[in-house]
Amino acid sequence: MLLALFRIGQGVALGGSWDGLPSLLALNAPPERRGWYAMLGQLGAPLGFMLASGLFAYLVASLSTADFLAWGWRYPFFVAFAINVVALFARLRLVVTHEYERLLDERELEPIGVRELVRSEGHNLVIGAFAALASYALFHLVTVFPLSWVTLYSQQPVAGFLTIQIFGAALAAGGIVASGWIADRIGRRSTLGASAVLIGMFSGFAPTLLGGGPLGQDVFMLIGFALLGLSYGQAAGAVTSNFSSKYRYTGAALTADLAWLIGAAFAPLVALGLSAHFGLAYVSIYLLSGAACTLAALSLNRALGPRD
Repeated sequence: MLLALFRIGQGVALGGSWDGLPSLLALNAPPERRGWYAMLGQLGAPLGFMLASGLFAYLVASLSTADFLAWGWRYPFFVAFAINVVALFARLRLVVTHEYERLLDERELEPIGVRELVRSEGHNLVIGAFAALASYALFHLVTVFPLSWVTLYSQQPVAGFLTIQIFGAALAAGGIVASGWIADRIGRRSTLGASAVLIGMFSGFAPTLLGGGPLGQDVFMLIGFALLGLSYGQAAGAVTSNFSSKYRYTGAALTADLAWLIGAAFAPLVALGLSAHFGLAYVSIYLLSGAACTLAALSLNRALGPRD
């Protein structure tokens, strides 16, 4: 119960803190550098995952199962609290910058009611939520799901598997940086679309790799994390320019929240249920459907075209 409450609190915190500012920074960056600016905020995810996985691996390797279940699982929350205090001060410093004040003066950070946003630009909200679906689905299919799968159906030690995930997160960080460089040359939406195609191709090999023993599972993790970096780096607000300026801030925030909810919230549970009852092939279909939704949303977004 306590862990569930913490997860609910995490959702409230994420929904309230991951606002439209990353998208607005990309939109207000020099046109030839928008992809680079957009990926900077995304680097926090793999870096935080590396820290969390390293701490988890240490606790699993150092504590008995009884001690871990009794008190060990609580320790990472205390570490996260200390990190969040630092993050809070960083965000407060950002709020008082001249750039933030300029965006407020230009009404690009003006909050808008959800009802008004849905009524006026609900179609852009839906497109934005599905445009990043492949990236967010892959996120938990290479983090939470394989860890559950290995624990339940494999003999691979959890601590060793977490070490592989740490290396994978490092690849994801490199992929995020690369996505900024690529997006500045071919465009953010093109980068996101190309990544969705690669994710769709990767989904076809998922059953073979996950069922191929420790080596196959490690390869699945590393390739998946690399693709995750390329797609996730440009997933925040890639289609935000479709919103008019009045709705852009709230629209960017809600599209990110909805993308996480639709693409990531149920992904580990759905994937584990499908694999347990129908086989690993259905995990491939699930991931492929996410890639198809992303490509469809990007195509529709391109047809509508950006507005100022």
